[in-house]
Amino acid sequence: MRPRHLSRRVVLAGSAAALTACSGTGPAQPPPQPTDSPETLLLKDLIAEKERTVALYSSLISGGADELAPFRDRHQAHLAALRKHVATPATPPGSPSASPSASPSASPSASTAKVSLSKLRELERKAAALRPRQLAGVSPGVAQLIASIGACEAAHVVSLPRSR
Repeated sequence: MRPRHLSRRVVLAGSAAALTACSGTGPAQPPPQPTDSPETLLLKDLIAEKERTVALYSSLISGGADELAPFRDRHQAHLAALRKHVATPATPPGSPSASPSASPSASPSASTAKVSLSKLRELERKAAALRPRQLAGVSPGVAQLIASIGACEAAHVVSLPRSR
């Protein structure tokens, strides 16, 4: 029987595999998590902003300004619509899950206790003024949603009661 000779390719491939296995780098690292798109980042910022706005309205409503409930309800509707455009990661089994309709900051706190109608009106004015600049580079559906939210905020500026 004649001895079998290995080709140069087989020897080089085997050497490369051996070097890789012995290099001590351990198992391959998982690929990095994909980063959020600019649109998703904007939506997440808008969601956080709406949660704060709902908390401010809730603070005044809990203090007796029941006439502000329709304004807060519209912001809660905005929040629900925005959340539909952001994929949330699956919650592992056994983990506590956050309700998408519950706002963690909806309860009054020391930071929202000093809110006034004039501050709320100014918040609405600034938010409405910001919306047109947020339309660039987003999908048509998200642009329409943001524009609608801005229109509602602008209407709040003139519709909020002047005093209680």
